[in-house]
Amino acid sequence: MRIGMPLSYAGGFKETVEELADFEKAGLDIVFVAEAYSFDAVSQLGYIAAKTERLQIASGILPVYTRTPTLLAMTAAGLDYVSDGRFTLGLGASGPQVIEGFHGLPYHAPLGRTREVIEICRKVWKRERVHYDGKYYKLPLPPEQGTGLGKALKLINYPVRDRIPVHIAAIGPKNVEMAAEIAEGWQPIFYLPEKAAEVWGPSLAAGKAKRAPELGELDVVAQAPLAIGDDVEELLEFGRPMVALYVGGMGAKGKNFYNDLCRRYGWEKEAEEIQDLYLAGKKDEAAAKVPVELLRGMSLIGPESHVKERLAALKESGVTTLNVTPFAGDHKARLALIEKIKELAADV
Repeated sequence: MRIGMPLSYAGGFKETVEELADFEKAGLDIVFVAEAYSFDAVSQLGYIAAKTERLQIASGILPVYTRTPTLLAMTAAGLDYVSDGRFTLGLGASGPQVIEGFHGLPYHAPLGRTREVIEICRKVWKRERVHYDGKYYKLPLPPEQGTGLGKALKLINYPVRDRIPVHIAAIGPKNVEMAAEIAEGWQPIFYLPEKAAEVWGPSLAAGKAKRAPELGELDVVAQAPLAIGDDVEELLEFGRPMVALYVGGMGAKGKNFYNDLCRRYGWEKEAEEIQDLYLAGKKDEAAAKVPVELLRGMSLIGPESHVKERLAALKESGVTTLNVTPFAGDHKARLALIEKIKELAADV
């Protein structure tokens, strides 16, 4: 099981990256940089590539709507080049609030667009002349839609790899199925190992049945806050505001993927209460309604024996990369947590 760590897209980034060399020495395998509506992830990933030597780097995630497919391919090839083949392209659809609200683009056909983006990226990395006649993307642009001067081009440079790993962030049944079919990796959110087979098992099985052998085994990336000790239970509370934000505020009534997931986990009543309170501006009250069982189930917080049990459950459910956020007061303590979880994961 690989051990990864997300880097925040807000505040203190340079200072955090300076500390990455120590995490790299401690055995950290991969670092993920998100992109929401703060600084872009690409410039930060390039900075990380320059400051590290062995550490894998990944976007976690880049939205498929905000760059053309060929630009996503160029960006991935560029990051793979400056990192000497250490980049993973994490893609996702984001949501209508961000795509339509911040970028001014229609949130339309997320599954179809994601599939076509990945197909085009793989053509670019193989240095094929890009001819593509998709439902959502047509390359070159048909003459009747432009000047008629467009021509099929291929990437000028030779990429470090002609197959850069692609991860898809997905939680809905159809997009999880697509991830299992066409991507090297899958990034869910709010992952509960005991519920994974029930909630995602059919989708994963359907996707894997159509999976090309050259893709290899699906890399399943689970996220978890991390704290090990006999007196760390209260740290579970730090997860409440984030869960409430996603389940309550990331979307409207009837159009919130995270709220849907909470319901599929079995917390229908709580999901509705969290959303009603959050949309009414009562964020603290919404956070208080987040089930502690959800917080505990998706965390690695507790005594070492408990963390070992959770690691075993994660591995048993199919997790191959564990993306942890170490909760500790200083760099030395966070470093010790990464060393410890690396050691524990090696034993499960």
